Amino acid sequence: MTRTYARRNLGSGFLFGLGLIAFLDEVMFHQLLGWHHFYDKSTTSVGLFSDGLFHAFSWFATVAALFLVADLRRRQTFWLMRWISGVLIGVGVFQLYDGLVQHKVFRLHQIRYEVDILPYDIIWNTSATLILCLGLVLFMKTNRRMEEE
Repeated sequence: MTRTYARRNLGSGFLFGLGLIAFLDEVMFHQLLGWHHFYDKSTTSVGLFSDGLFHAFSWFATVAALFLVADLRRRQTFWLMRWISGVLIGVGVFQLYDGLVQHKVFRLHQIRYEVDILPYDIIWNTSATLILCLGLVLFMKTNRRMEEE
């Protein structure tokens, strides 16, 4: 497997991971639980509009990633473990970015309001770190395998 296709497997997985976790975040926390909107510093209408843009991004990323997977499969260069490492890295990076940058630095929204936020922050950011680390371990494992070939 060439490095080009290894990068494409990783990139496709990363994009799919971003789209997947953005979709799950939007459906669970924004729609079903109603805990927050993507942008909570304005009216409910603006919050719902921002959720719509966020949802569109998640679907665009997911569909684009699947087109890349289809191309990799057509070329017979799809590498499942490398792709899964990209998915996990994408999920972990998105969740850490959301928990640290959007929640704490920009304060676009919080996970929940009118509750003690510390347990939510700890669970959110710890799970993101664990998922990211697992993705990085798989990435390094696939790198070693590629160098051995």
